[in-house]
Parts: sequence; C-alpha cells; structure tokens
Amino acid sequence: MNDLKEFTPILLGSDFNVYGMARSLYEKYHKPVKAYAEVRLAPTRYTKIVDLTTIPGFSEDPKWIEEMRELKKVYASHKEPVILIGCGDGYAELISKHKDELSDVFVCPYVGFDLIKQLNSKENFYHMCDQHSLPYPKTKIITKNDFENNDKIDQPFGYPVALKPTNSVEWLDIHFEGRKKAFVIKSEEEFNDIVAKVYENGYTSDLILQDFIPGDDSNMRVLNAYVDKNHKVKMMCLGHPLLEDPSPSSIGNYVAIIPEYNQAIYDMIQKFLEDIQFTGYANFDMKYDSRDGSYKLFEINLRQGRSSFFVTLAGYNLADWIVQDYVYDSLKNQDTVYGNKDVNNYSLWLGVGKNVFRKYAKENAEKDLANKLINEGKFGTTFWYSKDRNFKRWLLITWMKHIYKKNFDRYFSINKE
Repeated sequence: MNDLKEFTPILLGSDFNVYGMARSLYEKYHKPVKAYAEVRLAPTRYTKIVDLTTIPGFSEDPKWIEEMRELKKVYASHKEPVILIGCGDGYAELISKHKDELSDVFVCPYVGFDLIKQLNSKENFYHMCDQHSLPYPKTKIITKNDFENNDKIDQPFGYPVALKPTNSVEWLDIHFEGRKKAFVIKSEEEFNDIVAKVYENGYTSDLILQDFIPGDDSNMRVLNAYVDKNHKVKMMCLGHPLLEDPSPSSIGNYVAIIPEYNQAIYDMIQKFLEDIQFTGYANFDMKYDSRDGSYKLFEINLRQGRSSFFVTLAGYNLADWIVQDYVYDSLKNQDTVYGNKDVNNYSLWLGVGKNVFRKYAKENAEKDLANKLINEGKFGTTFWYSKDRNFKRWLLITWMKHIYKKNFDRYFSINKE
C-alpha cells in the first residue's frame, strides 16, 4: 500500500508549498516527486526529493495549457493514477479551469471553475460567508471606478484599517515602491496614497478595506482541511501562529506555529465545506477578535500554504490524504480526523531560526509552550530535512536565516509593533 509505483504525483510549483508536499510524500513512500514550474525557487534547489522541470511561461495560459497537453502525451500510457497537485493559487485555478480537458489522463482533485473563482476572490468569499453565517471583519469594497471617479473615497472605519487586494493572482504582477501583500494603514493621508499607487500601477480588480482586528500575531489561527471526492471533510488540523514575517512582500506569512485544538472552529469550517460541496485541500486564515470573542475569517486558499508542513509535523501527513482518497479509495468509511487533541504530541513548526523566534514572538503562555517544545527537541522546519541534507542546502538555509534576521531587524518595528 505504500509503494509509490502505484501512483504518480505531479506537483506544480517550486516553493515551500511544493517542498513540504514532496517531503510529506517522501517520508511515507521514499521516492522523489516530479514537479513542474516556471522558475526554480530556493526551497527546491539542491534537493534529491523534488525532480523539477522548469518551463518558461508555465504560470499562465496559453502557455500552461499548451504544455499540459504535451504532458498528457507523456503520461497517457501510465496505468496508475497520475495526480495533479497545484501548490499555488494560480496553478490550482488553472487545473480547475481545464479540468474537463485534463481529467482523461490526470486526477484533478479540485472543485469546478465557477466555484474556485468565487472562493479565490476575497470579495466573493465574503458574500459566501454571509450566506453561510460565517464571521469575517467588517468590510467595504473599493473598485477602480471608485478611485477614478471620486476625489475622496470615504472609509467607514476608524484607523488603523486593513487594506488588501481581492485578486491575489493579479496582485502578483503589480509592483511599486511600498507594495505589500497586505497593508495596515494608520492615517487618511496614507490611505489615499496607497489606493492611488495600487490603481496607477496597473491593478484592475477590487480592494478590500476592513476594520482592523486588534491584537498581535498570536491572535491569528490557520486551519488546513482535506475534503474527499465525496465532499466529506476527512481531516482538519488547526494551527496557532505565534509570529509572522514583517517584510513588505511577505507580511502575513507565518513563521512559527504550534498545534491547537478547537472543536467549535472545526465544526464551523466542516459545515461550510460540506455545504458548498468542496473537494480537495483548503487552507483558512482567521483572527481572534477579543471585542466579541469570535474567530473572524480572512480568506480561504484552495491549496496548502507555505507553512502547512506544520500539519505533517503534527502527525497528519498532509500529502497522503489525497493518495488514500484517489489511489486506495480508503477514506469513504473513515471518520473525520480532528487534529491536535493530545497536547503531548505537539511539535512547534518554525520558518525562522530559534533566536529570531525567541526575540520577536510576543511573551505569552503559548510562547512559553513553544520554548518548552524547543527545549525538548519537539520542533521542526519544512526546509531542513534529515534525509535531504547536503552542504549546498546547508549554505542556502544559513543564508535564508540571515535574510530573515535582517528583515525582522529592519521591518518588525515598522509593520508589526
């Protein structure tokens, strides 16, 4: 049952998401994984567990589907299931868009394109939250037309406010000085300046303006789920982030997560995913609002996140759910796994060095637990894997830790305090 020859996973991408999934597969099946991407990024350099082919222009149509048609010819003779796993928003959307054309050769564990477009748009996702009684921050939508036709855009919230693009895929191609993954804006002057820069530099989709939920990084929560081909949630694993990346291009990316158990959150998300007939991986970001005691949803990602290896580290091998579902058909009679009930099994996931975590994470009971786990050796990272170590990867991770430290020293007081 653990013979990798019985199936072929294909990962699309070359970042931490890809390496985390490849490592999860390698830990169980002991074989390298094939991947395709436009460029090779640091996490998939100097590795023996990811066999990566780079294809210029592979991140979008028409090049993507042209290349996938060629790959169909390569894999058409495979008798075993060939599973496509998009490890980024764009790849997940492309697989869904062309699912009908690809499914005669590939297993495409994704919902239909109409639903994926709804979920990938934060604006439409919030409409769905309204329909399913899910809490999210108070929100106002700003359009490009609002900017072009108004001298002043009214915003109904007190400062600070949060501002972010509704279209995360389009946002990847927008560049200007001061660009961030998301903004926390502290004045009307800053608000007007940022909105102008966004639209004057080519962004066309809507912006989301939100009431800022008070609290530091440790008020965040992240949840990963797997929903089988029969639209039943089979695994949920909740994480409690303790620290986020403060650098502008990566702000909001978690760099320290401990496991957490919360059945109320599990029940809320499970009902939503099953009600909308979801399939595949889902990743939710949310924040605890001390003003009303609720956990407010920010977004759903239709793939595993860059920090999602915390799920495998917690004992719920993230990549294997899709294998058990589509290769061995073993999930249909299994009960839902609600992760992290036993605190004795907890491990800390780190995306930065221990010293950076200890210096910048907020002092609280969760940090005390994290330090206890470090002292007991119950911690791990995505990148530094005992079965995939060599001198070049050691140099690379040393350099990455150095860059993280510099970014925290430079940006933490600006963007996080």
